[in-house]
Amino acid sequence: MVEHSPRQGSIEVICGPMFSGKSEELIRRVKRATIARRRVQVFKPALDDRYDASAVASHSQQKHEAVPVGSTAELASRLDPLVEVIAVDEVQFLDDPIVELLERLADRGVRVIAAGLDQDFAGAPFGVMPALLAKAEYVSKLQAICMVCGAPASRSQRLVRSGGQVLVGAAEAYEARCRHCHTVPPPSDHQLLGEVP
Repeated sequence: MVEHSPRQGSIEVICGPMFSGKSEELIRRVKRATIARRRVQVFKPALDDRYDASAVASHSQQKHEAVPVGSTAELASRLDPLVEVIAVDEVQFLDDPIVELLERLADRGVRVIAAGLDQDFAGAPFGVMPALLAKAEYVSKLQAICMVCGAPASRSQRLVRSGGQVLVGAAEAYEARCRHCHTVPPPSDHQLLGEVP
């Protein structure tokens, strides 16, 4: 990991499947920035209230206070003009303008840390993640453990037949799978789930 000077703006993306430790890694980086006496703000989509409505929370129950937001516009309105480090968890759930906002912040000298799923349950690129990955200086792609064979897992397997691309859930709805154990629902199931085949 590259250490950052106060004036060096950049975008760091932490990505991977569910249960790979993305939120845990984001929390670790935020804690280090706080120890370094940086002015830090942490945001999360209001949609994700699985473990705590006002904190980034990992599956291993680590937590860090965060501001829940419903859109990029709301996040922008709550930004501290003197912020030095901004962290956004579950960034794939935010709207398209988040990429431009985070890039403007990095251009201004802010260290941006964003974590999220790079693939949805069908293995397709998820939301704003492809654009954010293209703009990032640093990318950490984490892996989980496949719940079928024990190999490194890069995909999230949906276990329930409900919702469209976005279905907020944890172990009751998803598990980590490797490429070979991951199964994609047939097109008829995509239609049932409200997705474009």
